[in-house]
Amino acid sequence: MMGMLHAIGLMSGTSLDGVDAALVETDGHRVGARGPSLSLPYAPALRERMRDLLDRAPTLPADAPEVRAVERELTLRHAEAVQALREKAGNPHVDVIGFHGQTLLHQPQAHRTWQVGDADLLWRETGIPVVYDFRSADVANGGEGAPLVPFYHAALLAGRERPVAIVNIGGVSNVTLLDTDGRVHACDTGPGNALLDDWARIHTGHPCDIDGQLASAGQVDADVLHALLSDPFFARPAPKSLDRQSFHRALSMVSHLSAQDGAATLAAFTVAAIASVPLPQVPRAWYICGGGVHNPAIMRGLRACLPGIVAPVSGLGWDGDALEAECFGFLAVRSLLGLPISAPETTGVSHPLTGGCIVGAPLRA
Repeated sequence: MMGMLHAIGLMSGTSLDGVDAALVETDGHRVGARGPSLSLPYAPALRERMRDLLDRAPTLPADAPEVRAVERELTLRHAEAVQALREKAGNPHVDVIGFHGQTLLHQPQAHRTWQVGDADLLWRETGIPVVYDFRSADVANGGEGAPLVPFYHAALLAGRERPVAIVNIGGVSNVTLLDTDGRVHACDTGPGNALLDDWARIHTGHPCDIDGQLASAGQVDADVLHALLSDPFFARPAPKSLDRQSFHRALSMVSHLSAQDGAATLAAFTVAAIASVPLPQVPRAWYICGGGVHNPAIMRGLRACLPGIVAPVSGLGWDGDALEAECFGFLAVRSLLGLPISAPETTGVSHPLTGGCIVGAPLRA
């Protein structure tokens, strides 16, 4: 049986802010040492080019020159993150890299999920085997392809009182529930930070609502919020998933509001979507991670409407900003070992399923 492996996980989320990188030690079942971690921001110009590709993705050819150019620049930034992390950690041996890439399009109903990132280039730049393309196998077998963090959440929650939930508020929000019997349930809940980020960029020029200042200064428009929550997505049973642009029309629905009231309404939309998630059990505690944990308006809203404890994952001793990156290091090891990374209760796939492809030299025996 293979012992603990050392993996670097890399995550570039739908918030488009940069690359998160984290070290994790795991045998694919248990999690040993975690960290260090770091984040490398994208240059504003690269971020704008990626944002443009998101808008055009449904009709954009995968081999379009602008896609290839962004993919190369993005991959080289990931390679920089690997090198910086290794230096920060004292240049330890690393067995594998888990490379999520950047999602441009996620349409599981159309059997399509598209992440850009050149795994071969990353391997050549780092000299470390790379596991990539984590979502395609799940989608090909009838799954939603997301979320993929639940197995990692469950490994970290081992031995804790249940039922307990982890809510990740990235560009899209998702929830993991570990029920009283130890079963893992999950789904995307709705928008996370993406709409609020876009709104803030339009009205302030900043890439996000810094410290929730806009949302905290505004009033929620109850009529608009009700209209947003009438979307058919919220009537669908779990598991279910979203594309970053799934609720992009919400920006036009708040366009008549002030910058502050629009932000407050979009933050309330994120909160209400999380509160309405169809879970089989009511969690005793909700632990929050992702960029949304830094928005006081979102956190106040969650504490006001969720039953039980609502707290950042830092209360568990976890680094919420590194959690998704750690996850893809963990999933890379599970992929190498042929272990499932998704299941019917997490993505709706037909049976527990492994995923990911590997490029690079085989691991040591």
